[in-house]
Amino acid sequence: MRPLRVEQVQVRSFRNLVSVDVELGERFNVVAGDNGQGKTNLLEAVYVLATSKSFRSSKMTDVVAFEHELASVRGRVVEDGDARVQSVGIRAGARMVKIDDKRPSTLAAYAVRTPMVVFHPGEIALSMGASSERRRLLDRTALYLAPAAMDELERYTKALRARQRALETRGASARDLVEWETLCVRHGLALMDHRARAGELLAEGTKAAFARIAAPDLVLDVAYAPGAPRDEAAYQEELERRRPIDLRRGSAGVGPHRDDLTLAISGHAVRGIASQGQHRAVTLALKSAEIDVIGSARGVRPVLLLDDVSSELDRERTAALFSFLRDQEGQVILTTTRPELIDTGRDAPRSDFSIRGGYLERVSRVV
Repeated sequence: MRPLRVEQVQVRSFRNLVSVDVELGERFNVVAGDNGQGKTNLLEAVYVLATSKSFRSSKMTDVVAFEHELASVRGRVVEDGDARVQSVGIRAGARMVKIDDKRPSTLAAYAVRTPMVVFHPGEIALSMGASSERRRLLDRTALYLAPAAMDELERYTKALRARQRALETRGASARDLVEWETLCVRHGLALMDHRARAGELLAEGTKAAFARIAAPDLVLDVAYAPGAPRDEAAYQEELERRRPIDLRRGSAGVGPHRDDLTLAISGHAVRGIASQGQHRAVTLALKSAEIDVIGSARGVRPVLLLDDVSSELDRERTAALFSFLRDQEGQVILTTTRPELIDTGRDAPRSDFSIRGGYLERVSRVV
């Protein structure tokens, strides 16, 4: 895979980061600081630079610093020796993205240019949490396999909302329901096709990674579970049949908004029987698969962002995580409250930073 790294980042008025300029190392970058000082904010800013989205909030104006109107992140990215400048500006009602001072054709085109994968403590919800977390994983992965997947998701969501409004305002016999349901089926089937491909590749990678991480007697099964019939006529018929039910429930009971990536150990759902350690192993395996699938699709090794992940792992899983990271060839940016415990290996290039009150500085490595 081609090398990829974020070489330099400028952050302005982003949460508590009023003004941060940093030159990042090509391999490991360790950002240390107490809780509440801005470690996660820095990782979030780098992620926004790459994707134009936050991994913490769906409302982008949340990142704009208090009493400021605009937050911005600008950075220099080097891919296989070629440099480009990416920038994202965020203000109320607007998000401005540019590559080399030119606007990309779509946000999806921007989002796939600089692949990043995030590990943070909340990621354990991939194993323990609701299906929405796993749908987001499917969609992140599908975006790199086929950027049109994002457009299908947006069109499906709009059609689904319009159908529900028609039900609630004009009843189950509303004449425009057929039109909205036809759109739901068209875009829903396309979206499920994209997710099915992503699910197949994620399943393959997750099972292989779990076999390396977990106890040898445990076997993980992973499968994409569509939330609607994959047959056009059957899907359309089910939507029509469920109109009165969906009107009472206030939401559609069938469709890709109910998709899942099922996880089972020895034939039993992970959410019901897994220990904390097993949930962590499943999560790490899913993230490992995400890295491999995205990297293969894009042809570059994704930049990895880790937010204090070691605090959520036991000693065995922490050792497995850092062994995994040392085997990777790409750039890693991670945060910690205990830099002396971060085992990046003796020979790997490492840059250390300290953050306090939103101000970042380069420091000597803590041994």
